Amino acid sequence: MSVSDLRTDAELLRATRDPEAFAVFYRRHIREVMVFCARQAPADEVGDLVSEVFATALLYRRRFDPVRGTAAGWLVGIASHKVADARRRGAVEARTYRRIGGRRLQLDVVELESDLGSEELLQDLPADQRRAVSARVLSDQSYEQIAREEDVSPEVARKRVSRALRTLRSRFSEGKQ
Repeated sequence: MSVSDLRTDAELLRATRDPEAFAVFYRRHIREVMVFCARQAPADEVGDLVSEVFATALLYRRRFDPVRGTAAGWLVGIASHKVADARRRGAVEARTYRRIGGRRLQLDVVELESDLGSEELLQDLPADQRRAVSARVLSDQSYEQIAREEDVSPEVARKRVSRALRTLRSRFSEGKQ
């Protein structure tokens, strides 16, 4: 067990300059967030939801207050909002597809990606991925909104966000070796 593993969740979240600290926090809580999302959402959405939960947690890490509850509870709270947002988007999409007589394209399930943090983490991403992940995570835009702004399909917007999150995740994975 490394020294960073001995830190509390609050200490890990306060260590903003240390990517390994958030990686420890992520590894500590990934299972419970994944289980919650898997119980609440379709399997093909779980990876994106988990990614969004941890990206949001990293962005709003200063809002975690251990006096108000555990980090697991805080993360599940974030997850419940992300699941509700996804359900709302899904219902609107389903109505639209029914109305126009089309069917929704299914994307392949993408490997779990996470660990988005600050603008400095985004600077090395390709411009299209940086804009997409920033719009999705920082501005909480839907894939459809991003697609309209970027003049691409929602599937392309989703893929750009997924690729960006995967790249960021690999950076954290490299740090733990």
